[in-house]
Amino acid sequence: MALTIAGSDSGGGAGIQADLATFAALGVHGTSALTAVTVQDTTGVHGIHPVPLDVIEAQVACVTSDYAVASVKTGMLGSVDVVRLVARLAAQDRLPLLVVDPVAIATSGDRLTGTDALQAIATDLLPHATLATPNVEEAAALLGTAPATSLARQREHALALAEKGCAVVVTGGVDGRDRVDVLARDGTTRELRGPAIATPNDHGTGCTFAAAAAAVLANGGTVLAAVTAAQQFVRAALDASASWRLGHGAGPVSHLLPSTPRTLPIQQGA
Repeated sequence: MALTIAGSDSGGGAGIQADLATFAALGVHGTSALTAVTVQDTTGVHGIHPVPLDVIEAQVACVTSDYAVASVKTGMLGSVDVVRLVARLAAQDRLPLLVVDPVAIATSGDRLTGTDALQAIATDLLPHATLATPNVEEAAALLGTAPATSLARQREHALALAEKGCAVVVTGGVDGRDRVDVLARDGTTRELRGPAIATPNDHGTGCTFAAAAAAVLANGGTVLAAVTAAQQFVRAALDASASWRLGHGAGPVSHLLPSTPRTLPIQQGA
């Protein structure tokens, strides 16, 4: 069983909707605590309506007091106050096997989280996480630097963020024809590669990756297994939706996959 603490996506491609669909696809029951309601479709984010802090905390308390939550995934937190709330809950050991997706900018280019909230994620939340899953742009924003344009810089950014106290996978790097995710932990890095997939439909990749990793952790997988399976799941989702034509902008990835949890390497590695 897993819990997602994130915003909604009325277009169904990212946010809470993508998280719950991913949990279900990987055989994990999903619960949720909503942080914001967004007015969103494939063309952009047209409105953001935050949920009050006490309501966010009440949702988490209600779920975790009744269910045996095995892992937790955060998505759009939006404000410093929400980040600090989640960090406080994590410090109280109420958010086991925490996966932090530091959502900053939607696929459409719309900003979802301010600079001050990203800084709070880096300083207050990452020390309590098991795994953080920023993309190249988000990793740079967390560090207050320019996005990595080389594999060497991607490694440096992953290692720098891992010094906050958790494993970090920086996703979405480019090396020749390959897409590369770099996992950093304990002062070492590991590259996970795959050829680029030509598709206009990549909305929700970050949410889906982090949710898949949380699902694998909930099922007893290791961090390496979680990252490996998450990459494979997202690649399959991109491939499955490549021919879709949904909406007038960047369409969502597909969560309607033929894979089952048993086909993914949830116990691979250490």
